[in-house]
Amino acid sequence: MRWMVRSVIALVLLAVLAVGGLFLIPAEKIAGVAVAKFNSLTGRELVITGAVRPSFWPQLGVKTGPVSISNAEWSQEGPMLQAEALAISIDMAALMAGEVKITGVEAINPRIVLERSAKGAENWVFGGGGAGGEVSAATPGVGKPFTLDKAIVQAGALVFVDHAAGTRVELSGIEAEVAIPSYTGAAQLQMAAVRNGQSFQLAATVAGFQDFLDGKVVETDLRLTAGAADVAFKGRAGHGPLEAEGDLTARLGDLAAISALAGRAVALPEGFGARDVRVSGGVTLTTAGSLHLRGGAVVLDDNAFTMDADLATEGARPKLSAKVVAGALKLAAVSGGQGGGASGGVQAQGWPQDKMDVSALAVLDAAVAVTAESLDLGMVKFGPSQLAVTIDRGRMVTDIRKVTAYDGVISGNFVVNGRKGLSVGGDLSFAGMALQPLLADFGGYQRLVGTGDLRVKFLGSGASVDAIMQSLEGSGTVSLSNGEILGLDIAGMLRTLDTSYVGEGQKTIFDSLAGSFLIAGGVLRNEDMLMTSPYITAKGAGAVGLGARDLEYRIRATALANDTGAGGLTAPLLIKGPWADPTFSLDLQALADEQLAEERAKLQAELQAKEAELRADAEARAAAMEAEAKAKLEAELGIAQQDGETLEDAARRQLNQAVEGEAQRALEKLLGGGN
Repeated sequence: MRWMVRSVIALVLLAVLAVGGLFLIPAEKIAGVAVAKFNSLTGRELVITGAVRPSFWPQLGVKTGPVSISNAEWSQEGPMLQAEALAISIDMAALMAGEVKITGVEAINPRIVLERSAKGAENWVFGGGGAGGEVSAATPGVGKPFTLDKAIVQAGALVFVDHAAGTRVELSGIEAEVAIPSYTGAAQLQMAAVRNGQSFQLAATVAGFQDFLDGKVVETDLRLTAGAADVAFKGRAGHGPLEAEGDLTARLGDLAAISALAGRAVALPEGFGARDVRVSGGVTLTTAGSLHLRGGAVVLDDNAFTMDADLATEGARPKLSAKVVAGALKLAAVSGGQGGGASGGVQAQGWPQDKMDVSALAVLDAAVAVTAESLDLGMVKFGPSQLAVTIDRGRMVTDIRKVTAYDGVISGNFVVNGRKGLSVGGDLSFAGMALQPLLADFGGYQRLVGTGDLRVKFLGSGASVDAIMQSLEGSGTVSLSNGEILGLDIAGMLRTLDTSYVGEGQKTIFDSLAGSFLIAGGVLRNEDMLMTSPYITAKGAGAVGLGARDLEYRIRATALANDTGAGGLTAPLLIKGPWADPTFSLDLQALADEQLAEERAKLQAELQAKEAELRADAEARAAAMEAEAKAKLEAELGIAQQDGETLEDAARRQLNQAVEGEAQRALEKLLGGGN
């Protein structure tokens, strides 16, 4: 900042002082002397084309034709300054008293180029060549305090290029007015300009111009307006390096104007600032480039909350760390709208098919703690909630720390991944939940009433809610107690075998209902549903189309004749069709299958009994024949079997006994112990 101001002052004073000191010399020669001195001091080439018209009283000044100042040698952007004409005037009486009082500076159609090279060199830092030196406090007139009644820029343009950062900012249609009534006091700027086709107005006041010029932090008042956006800052700021601290009030409307000025359109969903963005609070911008908000009050569309936040700008993306405390938050856009479809409720024909844009998740990373009185996500609604939201490279993970909803408690996590397309997943547990309002909000289904536990793990992908529901994969369990199935009287159907026990006023009361399920391709399948009540037990299996919003489910119910379970009637029921209007019927196919199974079982039992009878008869005949053969053999051979002894063993035993007896008799005879 000091370099730019010194350069302008050098140009002004050289031109005007030359006129004042050499007013007897022709104006063109005076201009030539001023140009030569400027070139020597700055090392740049100042070119004044056309006539130079001096004035001496009451204002000492000069008017020129087209003017240009060359750029740094490394620049390829053309002249640093171009203008169709310049007019400069100084208070003659003040100058004679040793005071520099600039009464007017006017630039017609100027174009200023400010650049920073890839190596960090800045084109507004002038250095003279040869013995010329540089523009500094030692330059005649530059070191002295000065005042400026009014500086005017008409139809100006400004280009700022940072080759190191790869950024380029262009302003056109600049209409500006600057006043510096006191060198050490306040200075004001009023400016209007256009960037990226968006017009804006800027008003700025600094309390101490000299300190501001030297890069010190000074009291600052800024206001920017663009379209519906209005941003005001009041506090302290400095530019060497850039830093600020003060109170911010911003009403940004739908962000259209701000997005245009920033050169980057951000499509925010409803509830996140699609229509209205307002921010107020204490802000701090550090020399490291980080931004901090304390005591902030934020409004995003219909959502209002307070927050403390820190935004770090280092790295590939900004990183937001924040603590948010809110009342009722309406964020239905997270799930693409209301759960029941375009018009909501069970009668809706399908899920929303509007494309969901989550590109905003890639704008920055975040770690945000949220406390809210209620949270409406469209497909589901929560009561008092405590959440931890983390965003990393377009992937948002919501850890549910404490959420009450539907008379129960929810825990787990929910993921929205926008890195490659869009996918949604979660691992959620619902304890003590009232199932009817939950299913009504999620899918427009209100026929199942009960309180219990639900655990579900799921993953789906697609650009719309419809596509996600059609692709769901996952698993879960459900356990309910003390509930009702509305619109269906299973006991009445079983008593009369009449499927007309459906519709308004009909219901089935149960004590418990439990089962598990798998989800594949958007279809939930269950094989182990078990429902019990004082007079009915039922087992169920079938498929529920989560994507198609239909079902085909079979229930095998038994109506008990008494409290002991004796007697009763069993019949299979079929529930089939869309969620909005399912049909109920006796499952004739199941009846036929059951009858066939009973006949098959009866025939198999009879066959098995006959086989057993024949087997027993054959075994009896075989045993009799074996006994007869043994008896005959014993009679012929004189062999008597002992218990557990085979006929062969008995023969061998008796043979051994005979041999032993004969041997004993022979031995006794040999010894004379016998006849």
